Amino acid sequence: MDTATLITFIVYLLGMLAIGFFAYRLTNNLSDYVLGGRKLGPGVAALSAGASDMSSWLLLGLPGAVYASGMGGAWLAVGLAIGAYLNWQFVAKRLRIYTEVSNDSITIPDFLENRFRDTSHLLRVISAIVTLIFFTFYTSSGMVGGAKLFEASFGLSYDQALWIGAIVIVSYTFLGGFLAVSWTDFIQGILMFVALIVVPIRAISVVGGWDATIDAVGNISPGHLNMVAGVGTIGILSSLAWGLGYFGQPHILVRFMALRSPKDVPKARFIGMTWMILGLYGAIFVGIAGLAFISTQDAALLSQLGANVITNDAGVQMLADPEKVFIAFSQILFDPIIAGILLAAILSAIMSTIDSQLLVSSSAVAEDFYKAILRKNASERELVWVGRAAVGIIALIATLLATNPESSVLELVSYAWAGFGGAFGPTILLALFWKGTTRNGALAGIIVGAITVIVWGGFLSGGIFDLYEIVPAFLLNLIVAVVVSNLGEKPSAEIEAEYDETISRM
Repeated sequence: MDTATLITFIVYLLGMLAIGFFAYRLTNNLSDYVLGGRKLGPGVAALSAGASDMSSWLLLGLPGAVYASGMGGAWLAVGLAIGAYLNWQFVAKRLRIYTEVSNDSITIPDFLENRFRDTSHLLRVISAIVTLIFFTFYTSSGMVGGAKLFEASFGLSYDQALWIGAIVIVSYTFLGGFLAVSWTDFIQGILMFVALIVVPIRAISVVGGWDATIDAVGNISPGHLNMVAGVGTIGILSSLAWGLGYFGQPHILVRFMALRSPKDVPKARFIGMTWMILGLYGAIFVGIAGLAFISTQDAALLSQLGANVITNDAGVQMLADPEKVFIAFSQILFDPIIAGILLAAILSAIMSTIDSQLLVSSSAVAEDFYKAILRKNASERELVWVGRAAVGIIALIATLLATNPESSVLELVSYAWAGFGGAFGPTILLALFWKGTTRNGALAGIIVGAITVIVWGGFLSGGIFDLYEIVPAFLLNLIVAVVVSNLGEKPSAEIEAEYDETISRM
């Protein structure tokens, strides 16, 4: 790596750590640590939600999928855009109001327990267990992305890159909690946005313009430009179904809960959706331009930059790891300082998601296990440090899971995304929109949804079982929750009154 690139990269990292230290001084209790005291403005909330949502798959996974397989990968972007809009439109404001009305709940398990008056704590504990299981896999995907970045940029071995990246990423989350995560996500979201606009424009320009890029890709692989070529009905439905996952992602929902006012939702929605759609377009264009560009480059130069190449069956030179196409563009097309900024943008995508995941996981340990079950009289300072310890432990487990250099960012994200969408998505929607939902219905739905994802995604394959596991999990969760709720006792008058109060504030 060029010295100027390295210096730029290090300056960025020091800036993120400085934010962590500053936020450390403002973190006095658990609510500050996991929710920032409900003080986020619409801009910070929107970009923080987007950055924590998109993760390394936006700069590594999605461009890599389009680069390797073509525009069929764009169906995933369509599904995500629709799901994100519906989440902002229908869930954000109501969740922000309901969590405050329902005993000022600060985590999703906390909200579910308060919403359904579950004095047994079973709903809270099961929700926290599901959160920890799937966030460990989700965090692992970010560790893989970080390792690929450090491996390609610094010439390190995969294992060295993995552990260095993990230490960097965990540091400011450990210190600053939600405020550090939100402020850094805001900066990282801007950096990711600029990178996804600049890189594809520069790449397409170098190839010779949009028409030349499309002609080149068409000559290499005509199917790359066809959204339905080689995808199939199940493939399209599976990609579109990613949109269902938004309703159950704790690290995104918590941004809605942290807004300073429900009135900020429309502005936050506009900012967030604009950022997301333009970012998705940029990622797709990086993948398309990558096929035209990489095929004409000197293999020795690419290898020198850490991007190993192979020749496919059609005789086309391609990257051995498609998920490194954005990294290759950053290092080849830009001067050292800009390259350093672009590499920092990739790390931003990784850090902005991992920090949110670690924070939600730590809140599950501190609020939903330690305080609720083990030490009900624990001090706020004690809970903050329990949360910080949980960050370190969960990060360690996720890093160990990521030690396989063949791990795919997109595959790990896919599994975790389905886990949250299938386990929590229908539960959140029913809790917010159906007064008749009961504790037993919500609990049964969460368990069935989580088990369906694990069994369908881990043990079944072929035919209909190739359908993305979030679809059967979401549907079965919804059906079971409604049936069990209707079979049991109706919610108490107190629960119904709280629901009515929430609706009155809309």
